[in-house]
Amino acid sequence: MQIRLIAVGKLKEKYWREAVQEYSKRMKPYADLQIVEVAEQRIPENPSALEIEQALQKEGEQIAKLIPLGSYVIPLAIAGERLSSEELSGFIDRLLVEGKSKIVFIIGSSYGISPEILEKGDFLLSFSPMTFPHQMMRVILLEQIYRSMKISKHEPYHK
Repeated sequence: MQIRLIAVGKLKEKYWREAVQEYSKRMKPYADLQIVEVAEQRIPENPSALEIEQALQKEGEQIAKLIPLGSYVIPLAIAGERLSSEELSGFIDRLLVEGKSKIVFIIGSSYGISPEILEKGDFLLSFSPMTFPHQMMRVILLEQIYRSMKISKHEPYHK
């Protein structure tokens, strides 16, 4: 299985980078993981709706170029479907059975993901109606993918 995580923005703090490295290392036996960062567009402190829309469009163009053909695309979106850890594990298992071995997860910027990328999504995934910092969301997503792999293999995972 190939998993690509496309994330807008860089991880600035060392503790986030270390957490991502840890989960990336843990996932090696289960999946080929690639993490690709897209530059976050700079916008003014109090942006207009048009400035936000233009920034999301530019980020979306960058993201679209990084989605391999034939991939199953899962953008993270507040309006998406919420799954338990067990349901996410079963969902990924079903994708594999259906021959969808390239999965792309997308984490947008603090303003979200462009409508064009959301439309390209095969499944919109939500972790909560709450908003999380996108740096933290990267760690949460990787932890849940790793947990899904452990559940799928019936291996213990410390809670």
